Amino acid sequence: MLKLADQSLLRELSFIDGSWCGADDGTSFAVHDPSTEMVLGHVPAMGERETQTAIAACRRAQPQWAEETAATRSAVLLRWHALILVNIYDLAAILASESGKPLAEAKSEVAYGAGFVQWYAEEAKRVYGEVIPGHQKDKRLMVLRQPVGVVAAITPWNFPNAMITRKVAPALATGSGVVLKPSEETPFSALALAVLAERAGLPAGLFNIVTSRKPAEVGKILCASPEVNALTFTGSTDVGRLLSQQCAPTIKKVGLELGGNAPFLVFDDADLNAAIEGALVAKFRNNGQTCVCANRFYVQAGIHDRFVAKLTEAVAKLTVGPGGDLGPLINHKAAEKVEAHITDAVAKGACVQYGGGRHVLGGNFYHPTVLSELDHTMRIASEETFGPVAAVFRFETDAEALDLANDSDMGLAAYVYTNDALRVWRVAEKLETGMVGVNTGLISTEVAPLGGIKQSGLGREGSRHGLDEYLNTKYICFGGI
Repeated sequence: MLKLADQSLLRELSFIDGSWCGADDGTSFAVHDPSTEMVLGHVPAMGERETQTAIAACRRAQPQWAEETAATRSAVLLRWHALILVNIYDLAAILASESGKPLAEAKSEVAYGAGFVQWYAEEAKRVYGEVIPGHQKDKRLMVLRQPVGVVAAITPWNFPNAMITRKVAPALATGSGVVLKPSEETPFSALALAVLAERAGLPAGLFNIVTSRKPAEVGKILCASPEVNALTFTGSTDVGRLLSQQCAPTIKKVGLELGGNAPFLVFDDADLNAAIEGALVAKFRNNGQTCVCANRFYVQAGIHDRFVAKLTEAVAKLTVGPGGDLGPLINHKAAEKVEAHITDAVAKGACVQYGGGRHVLGGNFYHPTVLSELDHTMRIASEETFGPVAAVFRFETDAEALDLANDSDMGLAAYVYTNDALRVWRVAEKLETGMVGVNTGLISTEVAPLGGIKQSGLGREGSRHGLDEYLNTKYICFGGI
């Protein structure tokens, strides 16, 4: 059992309608530490019945929450934010243990996640409507923005704290309620957040957590229920496509933050040292297991060889293992995918500059890898690796770089390194992605809209735009005035 300063934060029960409860049939499943593969604890193995109970609880609680003043909702969220920061070390320890992240990186995520709670606590008081000049003398026109109602949220394992707060905080800020299905790999972070939300004074029924090892069953219920008004999901494009289809009969709002295949463009005039620093952040944060991480490095011919040499040198200095720069991949399946991408690339002519295999630590640990001499026939060019592999391609002209970068069904994030101001505008505008980092490899923040285009998703999270996913717009026409 993980030892914490506040042991009550590690809950082995789910949270529905303000009560800590097990599965109706008493079953549970184990949660493992991907570093050691040892059991951290057990959580309830819930399914259709418990999901329906959570939806009903949220439906009962939400109207009264919507009637509260924005200041009241804001105050609860600010207390939640404060409690998250007070307990940051315990929350980071839980997160690191179930996700495999290094502790320092886990702590950074908790702080990042807390930022969404604070931001939306402040934005709760700025959900403005409109008064429109009337189209006739006796008419007055008004627009209201009202809470969407019951929100179903499905979150992944790679950011088990921040992925939750950036969905739950704006939903609560607007007056909506949430039924959350966290990843079966990392449920303890979600449950710890619920402990703190309860302590912050969030009324019962507004934040419900259904833990389950049957994500397809729970997801189907959340999508099909007419009592659920919106669904927000972060995960793979294949699953997002299925959830969207399942939501169609009830015509509910759908927000999808899906897969990425981010290009990282380095032009001849770039600051090489800055590009290497940005590459390390954009590629190897969370061991390459982020949807915005760089998947394809396109480096202009004049700087290509120096970039590969310096990147290889920098990657060789990264330490692997508990307490190192890179922890384990989340599970064996993830390691097998990394291995398959490298094997395919090498078979088609790629050169392994560094790494390329399993780490001596075994299990889910993998060497950070640099590949060069790549082309677009290789799987790594079209599929998201989600692992510590930097695949470096060569290009000649700006037009070629854009063609290569946009040659993807995905359009989440992109990165550009150049010191030419005119090129920055030309390239950033023509990249087919929802986000672009210019001379930086770290773009995520609660104050800016995160989301993609093409098959990388629908809608935005973070910033004032993130409120739109949880609001309905109502037009009122007053006559006879």
